[in-house]
Amino acid sequence: MLALRLARGSRPLLQLRRLLVAAVCAGAAFLLLFVLAGATARPAGSFQRLLWALVPLAAAVQFAAAVARTDPAGRTRAGTDAVGLGPVPLALAAAVSTAVCGALGSALALAAFLHLRGDLTGLPFDGAGAGLLHADRPLPLAAALTLMALVPLGAAAATALALRPHTPPAPQTGLPWGIALTACGLAVQAWAGRGGAGNPAGWALTAAGLALAGPGLAHACGALVQAVRPGALRLLAGRPLQEEAPRLGRPLGVLCAVGAAALTASALPGGGALGAGGPLGPLTGAAAALVGACAAATLLASAVEVRQARAATRAVLADLGAPGSVLRTAAGLRAAALLAVCVPVSWGVAQLTSLVLTR
Repeated sequence: MLALRLARGSRPLLQLRRLLVAAVCAGAAFLLLFVLAGATARPAGSFQRLLWALVPLAAAVQFAAAVARTDPAGRTRAGTDAVGLGPVPLALAAAVSTAVCGALGSALALAAFLHLRGDLTGLPFDGAGAGLLHADRPLPLAAALTLMALVPLGAAAATALALRPHTPPAPQTGLPWGIALTACGLAVQAWAGRGGAGNPAGWALTAAGLALAGPGLAHACGALVQAVRPGALRLLAGRPLQEEAPRLGRPLGVLCAVGAAALTASALPGGGALGAGGPLGPLTGAAAALVGACAAATLLASAVEVRQARAATRAVLADLGAPGSVLRTAAGLRAAALLAVCVPVSWGVAQLTSLVLTR
């Protein structure tokens, strides 16, 4: 009941974010149902397709956790402990709220999937989706419900983990390990050869390596901004970026991984990696778009969280007479530094990946 009351009393912008969480969860759940239906008609290779379908699910779960971190209702305030609303109860309430959004998305996906198959009220769109969704084969209800439960449970678990009471990580960690994991991913794809485009292990290691290296990259961007006798503007841009590296780094690294994957797919012969011949068949392009949208939205949500956390600092600077244009310029400088570092990193990883897949 507490989670429902907090959700009902939220601002419209936060409600819109929750609707976006439900929408991306619906997309991830629909892809899981598509893989399940395909497994009933073509069992061979169904496990690998399921692994690929877990990528959009992971992106949706990450976005759900990032949105929950921007919810003011999930943060402890002065006096809330006195009424029993400490960090743990608030984290559990946020997890329940996220689970409700995920369950709503799963229910919408299941209803849309069954409707397109013609299992509810006949075939819509002149039966165009019947063959794609294998309407001639019965859908295992228990398996479908199990897959649908993965979405809200995963989102709730990620939210509880993100909002748990813990010590903030150090500003600069994981860069060597991230580079090592990325190199391992490239080695796995090279070992798989040309078939590596359909091998999820190498892609997963590469993406995990970039995500792990993200905080270090963001910290390096902050150091780059302050290099060589910085003035007040560059200090205002660089120091906060170094402090915000643990929060911004992981979603930034994931977005770099998504960008590298997109560049690699476009560079492969025929560019068919995102077409009907992709790992998820005709829905590969839709899955890639969902992952890219979730990665970008997660980074934006993390930026919103950082802005909320630095509200007191901005107020102090304003009281000291700092003009708003200086703060906006510093924010633009931080964004430019991140682009200047992360775009070449994504391009370089894409080039190496394309090289090992087309050798």
